[in-house]
Amino acid sequence: MSDEDVVKALLDRHGTTYAQDAGITLHDKPSPLWQLLVLSLLLSARIGSDIAVAAARELFKAGYRTPQKMREASWQDRVDALGRGHYRRYDERTATQLGELADTLLETYDGDLRRLHEESEGSKDVEQALQRFKGIGPAGAAIFCREVQGVWADLAPYVDKLAADGAERLGLPRSADRLADLVARKDLPRLVAGCVRAARDKAVVDDVRQG
Repeated sequence: MSDEDVVKALLDRHGTTYAQDAGITLHDKPSPLWQLLVLSLLLSARIGSDIAVAAARELFKAGYRTPQKMREASWQDRVDALGRGHYRRYDERTATQLGELADTLLETYDGDLRRLHEESEGSKDVEQALQRFKGIGPAGAAIFCREVQGVWADLAPYVDKLAADGAERLGLPRSADRLADLVARKDLPRLVAGCVRAARDKAVVDDVRQG
């Protein structure tokens, strides 16, 4: 298969972003950016991505689509929402972290992650700034940057090691620039998400390589 054939199969079968899976319509606006930050925190735990996505959906369904609403929710409310998404192994700790996440965003950036972006110069700065939020480590920062590059164009092409490993398993180039050349700019977050899935699950690679 050519690189183009692999990319087409990957996008067709495994090319939804994690934000899309969680019901987030990503724009450069405070609420969807906050929702992506929440999703990045949930995906950072040692738990299946499907459970993390389901938990995010439950939190947003409960109305916690802004840091203000998350701060107003009780700790038990957050635990209950996480439980409905079957995010039970880490529910109590994560409920605390979500409250702290909201507090930090409101106090540091007035609830608006665009301010973090404005104060940063490139993806390394954004990664470092994100890791100042308790519960967001290198993995969580990478998740956020992979997804947000569609609306924060100065971060693109952003391909972390996990995505590059997935690209290699698929027979695609590891280079961010070379991967970006294979798709329209709007599809780069989808391609990177597909590569991450390939890195985590050999069945994705087999499915794509079957044509």
